Amino acid sequence: MRVPRFYTRQPLHKGTEITLEDEPSHHLRQVLRLRAGGEINLFNDNGDEYTATLTLVSKLHVSAIVGTQLRHEPESKLTIHLLIGISRGERMDFALQKATELGVCRITPVLTKRCVVKLNEKKSASRVAHWNRLVINACEQSGRCRIPTIDHPLELKEAIARQDSNLALLLDHRSHERLYQIDNPDSSVSILIGPEGGLSTDERDLADLHGFIAIRLGPRIMRTETAPLATIAAIQTLWGDFCD
Repeated sequence: MRVPRFYTRQPLHKGTEITLEDEPSHHLRQVLRLRAGGEINLFNDNGDEYTATLTLVSKLHVSAIVGTQLRHEPESKLTIHLLIGISRGERMDFALQKATELGVCRITPVLTKRCVVKLNEKKSASRVAHWNRLVINACEQSGRCRIPTIDHPLELKEAIARQDSNLALLLDHRSHERLYQIDNPDSSVSILIGPEGGLSTDERDLADLHGFIAIRLGPRIMRTETAPLATIAAIQTLWGDFCD
C-alpha cells in the first residue's frame, strides 16, 4: 500500500520529533484514521523527503518522529512561471492543480478585462489561501517536493512588468509562430494565458511591448484550463525535465 505523503513547513532532520500542522493532522486523524505507530512520508519546500513514524494522534495534536531521508529533489533546470487569467472556480482549480503536477515553479493569477471573476481584497486573500492548499495537495499526490509560489492576484500591466524570465511567451491562436521555432531559453520561461474569452487586442499589444512572443500550439483553440497544461507539457518536452 502506498505510504501517504504530507507537506510540512518545518525543517526535517533524522531523529527529531515534530508536531504536524492542522491540515495534515486532520487528514491523518479523520480521513486516514491512522494511529500512533503508523508510517508516513514528510517533505518540505527544501526538496527533502523523509520517512516518519507517528508518535501521537489525539484530538489536539499529531506528532511524528522523522526517520531516514528518502531523497532530495533538485531545483528544476527550467524555471516555469505561469501567468494565468483568473477563470471560474473549477476551471482555475484544475489548471493550477495540473500545472503543479507538470512542474510549474511560480503562478501569478492575472486580472484582465475579460475576467468574469471579480476579487476584492478579502476575496483575494481567501482565494490565494485556497489555491495554496490546492497546489500543496497536488504535490502530495504527485510525488513532488517543491511547492510552487502563488502570487497575490495582479492586474495584467503589473504582472507582465514583474516577470523576469529569459523567455516570455503568450499563447495566441492567431500567431504564426510555433514553439519549436523558439530558441532554448536555457533556465527560465514565462507563459501568459488569458481567461475565458482570451485577452483583448490592447492586452496582447501590451504583452508584445513587454517582450512576450506570441505562439500557437496548433490549429485548435484551447480552453483556458487546457491551454496552460498543453503549453507546459510541450515546454517540458522541448527544454525541461520530461526527458530526464
